[in-house]
Amino acid sequence: MIRIITIEREFGSGGGAIAKEVAERLGWRLWDQLLTDEIARRMDCDRHVVVEHEEQRDPASYRLLKAFMRGSFEGSLNAPRLKLVDTDCVREVVQKIVMQVAEVGDSVIVGRGSAYYLGDRNDAFHVFVYAPFQDKVLRLQSTGKDEKDAIELVETVDVQRAAFIKQYFGVDWPERRRFHLMVNSSMGEDVAVKTILETAAKLSKLRT
Repeated sequence: MIRIITIEREFGSGGGAIAKEVAERLGWRLWDQLLTDEIARRMDCDRHVVVEHEEQRDPASYRLLKAFMRGSFEGSLNAPRLKLVDTDCVREVVQKIVMQVAEVGDSVIVGRGSAYYLGDRNDAFHVFVYAPFQDKVLRLQSTGKDEKDAIELVETVDVQRAAFIKQYFGVDWPERRRFHLMVNSSMGEDVAVKTILETAAKLSKLRT
């Protein structure tokens, strides 16, 4: 029986909105912004700090500094006092939360590597939402972004996500074999939501 749905998405594909609608129709809890808030609560830091480190690698200069601190006596003494918030520690907290959410069930989780953390669970259904480049640009423009910014975001955000997945899971994003369903959101959000729900229901019956 399916108790968890993870929705990975290309930036600008509308995966977040689709996930929200899926959760509402099922009456399940949505872990998207809520997940970011919970990470910030557990790490005792501002929400925007967490956002800066979700699904992306830290800059090379920071990784070099961190390596230096780990390798020096002074750095080892000072690191705990600095309360550094970086991708490594955010990822560790995300993993704990995602695993706990999966145990409770009846939840839709958006991105954050959830499909990779929960890849071995028989009660999880993994979806990847994508869209043509121009559709993603137009979607972002509809939210108030100008064309130049929209194009830059579409071209760069997924590169960062791919680097994050490569670093922490050792696979090329999105690694299609991990997903039960890949949906082109250009068909329309309602069609995408219906496809996800129907496929999840069929898979759930097979696993009952």
